[in-house]
Amino acid sequence: MQVRNDEGLILLNLRNIRSFLTAGSIAAALALSIPLSVPAVSKAEAAAQVGPSGLPLPRFVSLKPGRVNLRVGPGRDYAVTWLFLKSGLPVEIIQEYDNWRRIRDSEGTEGWVYQSLLSGKRTAMTAPWQRDKDGVMLNVYRSPDDKSGVVAKVQPGVLGTLKACNGNFCRLAFSGASGWVRQPDIWGAYPDEKFDD
Repeated sequence: MQVRNDEGLILLNLRNIRSFLTAGSIAAALALSIPLSVPAVSKAEAAAQVGPSGLPLPRFVSLKPGRVNLRVGPGRDYAVTWLFLKSGLPVEIIQEYDNWRRIRDSEGTEGWVYQSLLSGKRTAMTAPWQRDKDGVMLNVYRSPDDKSGVVAKVQPGVLGTLKACNGNFCRLAFSGASGWVRQPDIWGAYPDEKFDD
């Protein structure tokens, strides 16, 4: 089992815990699980899909509590593969089954969580794909225009509340600053997505 928090990844060795599932039982659980693959679709088709809940698939939401188990399948009997330790992290719902949601995080990790652990509150993370690069800073602008003046600079991986997107820029509120960030520089909104809070 692996534990992920906002500072990075911590690996836990659970081999000495007798109650932990063996490799054979995990393989059996995977073999007996419901179909977990998401069919490949174009961006236009993805935007038009509606899940059993009546809400669009895929869609961005955030983690509600500060401790969320990510499971191999949609049920408590499935093994836990990740443990999220940060509330408010943006995740993408890519599939629904009963009260369970298959999600994807900013690093591409996928798994199932119970729907009550998710919030419709939109959050975004600044360029998580650039976290390991030294000296990278992203501009936060006064208005949705890169000539409007920089009000702050943020590092990659900073979490903010997503307020609006116009297709090119998104308005985010960080602790201590708010402003507009180029839409391609965040994870938590789709390219060209437009909405106002």
